[in-house]
Amino acid sequence: MKPRFLRFWMAQVALTPAWLIVIFAYVGTILWTIQISFTSSKVFPVSNYVGFSQYTRLFGSDRWIISVQNLAIFGVIFIIGCLVLGFLLAVFLDQRIRAESMFRTIFLYPYALSFIVTGLVWQWTLNPTLGIQQTVRNWGFESFTFDWLTRGDRAIYVIAIAGMWQASGLVMAILLAGLRGVDTELWKAAKVDGIPTWRVYVHIVIPILAPMFVTATVLLATAVVKVYDLVVALTNGGPGISTEVPAKFVIEYLFQRQNLGLATAASTVMMITVLCVLAPWLYVQYFRQPRSAH
Repeated sequence: MKPRFLRFWMAQVALTPAWLIVIFAYVGTILWTIQISFTSSKVFPVSNYVGFSQYTRLFGSDRWIISVQNLAIFGVIFIIGCLVLGFLLAVFLDQRIRAESMFRTIFLYPYALSFIVTGLVWQWTLNPTLGIQQTVRNWGFESFTFDWLTRGDRAIYVIAIAGMWQASGLVMAILLAGLRGVDTELWKAAKVDGIPTWRVYVHIVIPILAPMFVTATVLLATAVVKVYDLVVALTNGGPGISTEVPAKFVIEYLFQRQNLGLATAASTVMMITVLCVLAPWLYVQYFRQPRSAH
């Protein structure tokens, strides 16, 4: 018992720097940010507590409401699109096709790019003066129009499509690993019973891959909440504020409008949103006890 006891405390001593970083650099700064959100801080933090007035002002701001609505639209399209496209790509690669390694690299490569690079590439591609619209017009189709990037009612969909292009490869990699773990006997039995392939995927394979889908959804949802650089590179929140998102709202009020209290209130709301997304997944993964067999 004594050697085990000593090993435990030696491990804790070795982990002391990591614990200090967690406590002070992460938990401490989070609590400090929440505390500032209850003050009237502007350029510098102050101790003038104003209760929930910053949150009242936040949810009374049309700019914030629009940013939340945009985030919801982006999130739904981005997550569903990535899951569907990633699953289809994984199924395609699972057919043991030729040059599988090449296709896997091509599909996964966009995820290696930063959102800044992705945004700039799509901005050039969809720019009405030098992208797809101008190229088609140069071919002789003078009336062709594809100006979604400059239209306030459609620009958010362009951002979602660009995000799907980048992140679908990650979902593909996760689901492909799951598909390779499906027992081949299931396929043989389904073939013997004459079950259509699509029914096997819908009723057998997808339920088996449920944990992979949950993991991919959590990763995508976290990326949705903190999306910033893709919006800045692609539209910079425009036209007007039609593609404003909460992260851009926080950065603008923190550094440009110098309203620290309102910015920290918005960031606190974002943190709570992330925790609401992560909590069910963490519970299922680490805290839920498996049911005992009867």
